[in-house]
Amino acid sequence: MYIKTRLTVMNFLQFAVWGAYLTSMGTFLAGAGLAEHIGWFYAVQGFVSLFMPAVIGIIADRWVPAQKMLALCHFLAAAFIAGAAYYGSQSTISFSHLFTCYTLSVAFYMPTLALSNSVAYTALRQQGLDTVKVFPPIRVFGTVGFICAMLTTNFAGFQGSYVQWYFSALLGFILAVYCLTLPACPVAQGEAKTLADALGLKAFALFKEKKMAIFFLFSMLLGMSLQVTNGFAGPFISGFNSLDGFTGSWGANNANALISLSQMSETLCILLIPFFLKRYGIKKVMLISMLAWVLRFGFLGLGNPSTVLGIVLLIASMIVYGVAFDFFNISGSLFVDQETDPSIRSSAQGVFMLMTNGFGAAIGSLAAQKVVNCLVISHQNTDLLINGVYPPDVSQAIMQGWSHAWFVFAGFALVVAMLFSICFKYEHKAA
Repeated sequence: MYIKTRLTVMNFLQFAVWGAYLTSMGTFLAGAGLAEHIGWFYAVQGFVSLFMPAVIGIIADRWVPAQKMLALCHFLAAAFIAGAAYYGSQSTISFSHLFTCYTLSVAFYMPTLALSNSVAYTALRQQGLDTVKVFPPIRVFGTVGFICAMLTTNFAGFQGSYVQWYFSALLGFILAVYCLTLPACPVAQGEAKTLADALGLKAFALFKEKKMAIFFLFSMLLGMSLQVTNGFAGPFISGFNSLDGFTGSWGANNANALISLSQMSETLCILLIPFFLKRYGIKKVMLISMLAWVLRFGFLGLGNPSTVLGIVLLIASMIVYGVAFDFFNISGSLFVDQETDPSIRSSAQGVFMLMTNGFGAAIGSLAAQKVVNCLVISHQNTDLLINGVYPPDVSQAIMQGWSHAWFVFAGFALVVAMLFSICFKYEHKAA
């Protein structure tokens, strides 16, 4: 129980660091006059994920014990996110300084997602525990930590402020020190991984197999949806405070609290995956995920935080997120594990993450920014604000722009679903 408790604390803090700002950063950036750049802040997470986890993983395998590498990465990530907070606090914000600090922070944070798992697996095996049975309940507290940090940011009034980054930095420094107290992870003996192994390049041979090539391609397309609501749901909901007839509503003032329902739904939907995979198979489960993304975006396009129906639609959007995310991310990972040779399973998982959280997330964030710039930000002009509120005609244009943007994203998800149902051939044999 002792090691389980300690790893639970590690996972709680691991994702609390991220939850402190991930869903609310867009709200701060929009308020700071950087609305046109929100997509870049989310896309850079995908870009650094293309290589940093592999590089840091090699260092941890060969030279630096994983728990010490984890501590160092969290310390550097916290230091750089504190630097971003400092530049975000200035009266005149320098985008180049702010973005540079933020990029360096996520460059060291993203590898910790894999490193924390390695530390946990090693510690559990050292105690003779079954990682498959013991780790999932521990990992659930990571999502709990994410939710708690989101709600703290919301109710402490950080969601529209650079203070959320200072809050993340504080949690990061605490976690860095805590990691140094975790059980030692021995470096690998014998032949160590090459960069090609760590990047999963050997598994790219799977693209020669039509079924897997199609699966990875659609994984990238579906991965494009992952960061869209992380980046723009916050600015969308909180932005109603500047629209005529919608100011001061509870929903607009508590965007993070509403969005946190997505993570709560996620923790529950994980439990449904074994049943659905066994009963319906990967193709139908992935289609369910894609259709859930259609509903996720569609409900956002129809909802608002000021009326009963509008809030119900926003809540419905948050609830279906659990299905949209888990039925794709977790089920896809299990499918890759089952369909690949044991000798390249780890590399195959690397390719799956590369396509979704790397290429998919990066391309999706930048594409979404283009859509929002065209349909929403083109109508926003701070010179038109009267006591912080846009006049009725401008408010209507902005509100319609957001609706159209969400419908564009919903349409994209629907097209992907239709193409996937036609192109992906997989015969499931029910157990």
